[in-house]
Amino acid sequence: MYEVEMKVRADHEAVESALEAADAEFVDSVVQADTYYDAPHRNFAETDEALRIRREHPPGRDTGTDESADETTKITYKGPLLEAESKSREEYETTVGDAEAVVGIFDGLGFEPAATVRKERAHYRLDGYTVTLDSVDGLGEFVEVETETEDDDIEAAREGARAVLSELNLDPDAQIRTSYLGLLLDDDA
Repeated sequence: MYEVEMKVRADHEAVESALEAADAEFVDSVVQADTYYDAPHRNFAETDEALRIRREHPPGRDTGTDESADETTKITYKGPLLEAESKSREEYETTVGDAEAVVGIFDGLGFEPAATVRKERAHYRLDGYTVTLDSVDGLGEFVEVETETEDDDIEAAREGARAVLSELNLDPDAQIRTSYLGLLLDDDA
């Protein structure tokens, strides 16, 4: 499975107006805490890979409270970027039933937490793409346009993402290929 994504900084108020004008479908809002891990056997920063545990819940409560019934936990592996024109990469993700067990497994295997990225997200559907409005703690507001493809037709998916960004009055050439983790770590340097 390949994820094709383009991300830009953007004012959400203007984008929400453009989404409404384009008849985009609102899907949901969530709060996410993504804990990224360093591997004991290779440097993910050098190989441009990522391994994370994502805890997600509806807005209105903190991650990690006793109200875990409405919390979802996922493990995600992201491979290296495949091209210079977008954030396209191989991605594998699965939901897990016990977040603390996963943390224990990672710890037992020598994986260490590197950083946690917290964000509020609003998801929309437009022209077959997911449009996500992200408010990232410590970084600000972003818009991501993404889709998944089973085949190697990344170029067509990327061009579709560019068209969606343009439809929302955003400049596809202003895309940011650095992950939120990378942006946060750069800010800390």
